[in-house]
Amino acid sequence: MVPVIETAPKQQTLKALSGLRDLVLKGEIEPGDRLSEVALASRLKVSRTPLRAALQKLEQEGLVALIPSGGYSVRSFTRQDVIDAIELRGVLEGTAARLAAERGVAPTKLKAITAVVETLDGVVTTDPLAMDFQRYEALNGEFHALLADLCGSEVLRREIERMTSLPFASPNAFVNTEMGVPTFHRSLLVAQAQHKAIVSAIALREGARAEALAREHARLARQNLDFVLEEQPDLRGKVLALALMSG
Repeated sequence: MVPVIETAPKQQTLKALSGLRDLVLKGEIEPGDRLSEVALASRLKVSRTPLRAALQKLEQEGLVALIPSGGYSVRSFTRQDVIDAIELRGVLEGTAARLAAERGVAPTKLKAITAVVETLDGVVTTDPLAMDFQRYEALNGEFHALLADLCGSEVLRREIERMTSLPFASPNAFVNTEMGVPTFHRSLLVAQAQHKAIVSAIALREGARAEALAREHARLARQNLDFVLEEQPDLRGKVLALALMSG
């Protein structure tokens, strides 16, 4: 019975966090709206204590903001905010790649990220109808988590984790809309080639090249963003990450 008692509060917090994040990202709570603890606790079927913990976590992630008079509201982001977040992810991941190349990587870590890239090879196909996008999303997330950890800097890893917790800066921000959109599918083929090149540069201890490749890799998200907003705006509602963007 003791383990159940100890883990129950954590489970309730995770339930509140997952439910609240889902409401925000789906646009069910509008940017700028004040968050009512009583209403949300009832809606998510949790007590106010885990809900408050979830709100604090979402504030750390940048999805909600403290109101001077007390409480929280959903943050809104401009297009420039989104672009800046994507660019900053590229800077951080580029730095991680360069430091990994310069400092050297333990063989076990290099083997792990290489294995992910090789598995991705079997998932990324030229035929979008044959692709398992859910599998791609999981492996892509794993690749970026391993990349952040390669250089051994806990400070840098935490900053990358914090930045990628913003949905539009996540490596998987546009994956759920890739299917059936040729432009997006082509970007996945490019992304996989970049995955291979980044790992190769790190293994060969080519720091400057590894950094440049990682930064260019992040810019694929910027290209997809521009495509959605300028060429195919009807897709905007399908990209959960853009629910928080104003204008």
